[in-house]
Amino acid sequence: MGTLYEANNVSTNEDNIYTRSPKVISNVKEDNSTKISLIFSLNEEIGALGKALHIFEKHGINLFHIESRLSRQNKDDHEFYVVCDNSMGSVTDAIKEFRESSKYIHVLSEAHETMHESTPWFPRKMRDLDQFSGRILSYGSDLDADHPGFRDVLYRKRRKEFADIANQYRHGQPIPHVTYNEQEISTWGTVFNELTKLYPTNACKEFNNIFPLLVDNCGYNESTIPQLEDVSRFLQDCSGFRLRPVA
Repeated sequence: MGTLYEANNVSTNEDNIYTRSPKVISNVKEDNSTKISLIFSLNEEIGALGKALHIFEKHGINLFHIESRLSRQNKDDHEFYVVCDNSMGSVTDAIKEFRESSKYIHVLSEAHETMHESTPWFPRKMRDLDQFSGRILSYGSDLDADHPGFRDVLYRKRRKEFADIANQYRHGQPIPHVTYNEQEISTWGTVFNELTKLYPTNACKEFNNIFPLLVDNCGYNESTIPQLEDVSRFLQDCSGFRLRPVA
């Protein structure tokens, strides 16, 4: 995503604070698997930043990076973005102490599994969705007991087939073509015919303007279930967005 935080000058009298605490700033080679990032805002007082750095030193934590900016929560305050080593010292104790002495603190971890308090991993690039897609739903084994398909063996098998397609899909590939059986097409046709009767009086203007385009360009009709790849290509041509199968 690029750089999330931009450094600004801090309006304090602690411009040389970084040279006063050389033990805190580490020159060791960074290991992304042990890094954890924090954002915190300090109470306005003399020596506030020095006290904050002392907390890291007190708990034996190496800092890889530190920068400041105007707070996005309160423009009259400054906040600090710190990247520190989560493999040494006690980051958990430091966070607890910061919560008592700072206005707020947020934990943004690049190795979130090492600390339960940190922000969960989320995709930052489109290809990261390849790792994320499998975390949406399981193959159907987690259906609630009151789900209509809970005891339907054929339904669960079909659900797993679709889930397999989604979980094996990788960014940049065409969405696989699905062959639907007669029962599925018949069900689709019934739903299609009933809904198209209701669209003119019950759907919004935007939907009624766009639906004919799906019929003309994506094969929407009572006898054909549209393929996601066809819909995705049309959507991308019109808007730049595209579809991705998920389990």
